[in-house]
Amino acid sequence: MNALFITLEGGDGSGKSTQMRVLAEWLQRAGRTVVRAREPGGTDLGIELREIILHRRGYIAPRAEALLYAADRAHHVATVVQPALERGDIVLQDRYVDSSVAYQGAGRVLDATEVRALSLWATEGLLPHLTVLLDLDPVVGRERLDVSRTRYDRLEAEEADFHERVRAAYLTLAAAEPQRFLVLDATLPVDELQQSIRHRVSELLG
Repeated sequence: MNALFITLEGGDGSGKSTQMRVLAEWLQRAGRTVVRAREPGGTDLGIELREIILHRRGYIAPRAEALLYAADRAHHVATVVQPALERGDIVLQDRYVDSSVAYQGAGRVLDATEVRALSLWATEGLLPHLTVLLDLDPVVGRERLDVSRTRYDRLEAEEADFHERVRAAYLTLAAAEPQRFLVLDATLPVDELQQSIRHRVSELLG
């Protein structure tokens, strides 16, 4: 069976976790082995890095933040993603390289090309077969988080202009690689979004 690496991207509150869960259940019913992953935090080391990156009190320099994400990604790909793909599994992952380009590149106002190059070096150039971008106005995303969160992580707590830059960066990435990205309006009903995702995944599975 064909291995597939599918990532879900989007701003905070866009519904990535829900879509990944429903997609995984559909694929498993079809007899596929699915590995569900996230960044940061997809390994034991990643859990420690996630705590530092997202919940450490105090300032973290933008370049240091980008390097921490790259370190998590390098270990995660080497120990989880690549072995799963070599087995012929389907890997569904919440956030990947594009998140770093959007959040650290645009959000933190670093050089997006350098941030992307760092992640590609860390992952030995591994890119997803499909990236689902759930596009959402950051104002709506914050409203959703207000309902579901009791505390915000360091990135969720950033000001509105930060999240606007992140959204714009995601859309720029998608426009540059339309063959890899599936851009969906995250305000649509969960079932409607899922049908669009399944249609594209079915095409990849042949």
